[in-house]
Amino acid sequence: MNVRSIGVEEELLLVSAETGEAQALSAAVLASAAPGPVDSLEGGFEKELQKEQVEFATRPVTSLDELREEIVRLRGQAAAHAAGAGAAVAAIATSPLSVSPSINAGERYRWMAEHFGLTALEQLTCGCHVHVSVESDEEGVAVLDRIRPWLSVLTALSANSPFWHDEDSGYGSYRSRVWNRWPSAGPVEVFGSADRYHEQVARMVATGAIRDEGMVYFDARLSAAYPTVEIRVADVCLEASTTVVLAALIRALVETAAREWRAGLPPAAVPVGLLRLAAWRAGRSGLDGPLIDPRTMREAPAETVVQALFSQVQDALEDNGDAERAREGLAALLARGNGARIQRQLLREHGSLRAVVAECTRLTIRAEPLMAG
Repeated sequence: MNVRSIGVEEELLLVSAETGEAQALSAAVLASAAPGPVDSLEGGFEKELQKEQVEFATRPVTSLDELREEIVRLRGQAAAHAAGAGAAVAAIATSPLSVSPSINAGERYRWMAEHFGLTALEQLTCGCHVHVSVESDEEGVAVLDRIRPWLSVLTALSANSPFWHDEDSGYGSYRSRVWNRWPSAGPVEVFGSADRYHEQVARMVATGAIRDEGMVYFDARLSAAYPTVEIRVADVCLEASTTVVLAALIRALVETAAREWRAGLPPAAVPVGLLRLAAWRAGRSGLDGPLIDPRTMREAPAETVVQALFSQVQDALEDNGDAERAREGLAALLARGNGARIQRQLLREHGSLRAVVAECTRLTIRAEPLMAG
C-alpha cells in the first residue's frame, strides 16, 4: 500500500519575551530566515497577513517521525530567528494580550485591508493547515465531500485560543470564530465532481468580493499549488506532538474518504447549516464540553465524539502504521487537555496572561509532550 504524503503549515505568533505582547517583527524575522519558496526540499518560512506572525511549511513526508522532526526543527529555527530580532515565538492561535495588528506590506494585503475593513485589521489568528496527497482533483473533491461532518472534531482537538484582548473568550477555539468572519470561510456543500468544485470557485472569484482563488477559505479545499487536499480548520497546536497526532488523523480521514468513494459509497448529505452549528459547538467547547456527533448530528460528550472519529479512521490508521500513536495521543489529549485547557490552567497557576504567554513560548519549542495528569 502506498502511504499518502503529508505536509503541515503552522502560523506562529511573534511576542515579546519580557511582556508577552505581540510584536510586529515579521520582516526582521524573515530577513534572518532568508525565506525561500515554501515548496523547497527543506520547507520554508513566509510572511502572513499580519506583521505579528510568521508561517512555516514542512516538506512533504510519509513518516510521522519525519513530520515531528520537521515541525520541531522549523519551530526551533523560527524561535532562533525571532530571538535575533528581540522576540520569541508562541504556538498559540490568538494573542491573550491586547494587540492592534499591523498589516504587512504588499498589494494583495493592501487590497484585503481596503475591502474587508476590520475583518482584515483584527485578523491576527494562527492556524495549522494539513496537506494530504491525492491522486487527482476528482479524488480530492470526493474526499472533500466525505470528510465534511468530521472537520469540527479536528477543531475541538486542536483548540488553542481561549483568550482574546485580555479576556477569557469563553471559547476553546476563539480563532475559529474570528476566522469565520471572512465571507468565503467555513463549511461547504457537497460538490459531487471536480468540475463543479472548480466552477464554484471560479464563480466566487468572479463576484469580485474576493480577489483570487487563494481567498477561497473553505474549511477544506483543493490546494492551488500542490496535488493535495488542504484541511484548514485547526488552531495551531501548542505542542508539536499534538500537531503530529492531528496530521495522522487527517491523513487517515482522507484515506478513509477515498476508499468510500472508490467503493461507491455516497457522502453524508449533512446540510451546511448543521455543519456550521457543529463548528460553533467545537469552537465553544474544545474538549471541555459537549460536541456534535457527526454520526447523529446530536450533542454527545467530547470523549464519545473523539472515539467516534478514531473508529471512523481506524482501518486507515492501522494500514498507515499510525494507530497506536494516534490512540495514545488522543488518550493524552483527553486526559491533560488541548492547548486551550493548558492555557487556562497556566493562568490559574500563575495569575497572569503574560506568564501564560511566557510558558507557551517554552512549550512551543519543547521536543517532548507534557505528561498527562
